[in-house]
Amino acid sequence: MLHADAPPDRRPETLPRPSPLQNRCAPDGTLHAVAARGLFMGNRGGRLHGPDRQLGAARWRGRAWICCRIDFRDRKREVMGAGYTEIFFLDEATALAAGHRPCFECRRADAQAFAAAWARARDLARPPKAPEMDRILHAERRATFETCRLRDLPDGSIFATGGGFRLKLDHEIHAWDFDGYRPVETETDPDGAVAAVTPPAVRAALSAGYRPRLHPSARLRS
Repeated sequence: MLHADAPPDRRPETLPRPSPLQNRCAPDGTLHAVAARGLFMGNRGGRLHGPDRQLGAARWRGRAWICCRIDFRDRKREVMGAGYTEIFFLDEATALAAGHRPCFECRRADAQAFAAAWARARDLARPPKAPEMDRILHAERRATFETCRLRDLPDGSIFATGGGFRLKLDHEIHAWDFDGYRPVETETDPDGAVAAVTPPAVRAALSAGYRPRLHPSARLRS
């Protein structure tokens, strides 16, 4: 049986296929068929696809939604093969917004840092275990997006607008896309209300010092 925090048991291979598979994750957790792969992969506790490599109705099989390294110990696997469904993310900010957390096996240092920030945010005596975080995250990712002021979002948070998804970083706003980010040049009201896509528990961990690994385009300026 696959451990809740087991990373990919084999490194994904690039296989010839007529079209992209529907396993690229947007910040709101929806899965899309696009060519861009991103920096990270993960899973939602099991298999979501059938023998034809198409998704069924289910979008998760357990509470443990994790974000993994793409390469780990030179393991290889067929994407959307006989095992669980691999999900790909532009970067960690995207995965966190979708309700995934760092894997405790292939990203142990990051997972420990995330748990420590979680504990600081909640004034806990010790970092929580993975199932404790999963229980809270599972409830939050199934809830509607919270409305809050833009200035109250910590760096690394993603919010939704009529024009798509946006990343807040270093007092600037970046438009999100499956291929990367681009700066938003128009003025944004810091007291304006926005729909926070990143779950409350993750935003608290970001406020408490956790730093997600971002796509390089988030640091570029046009």
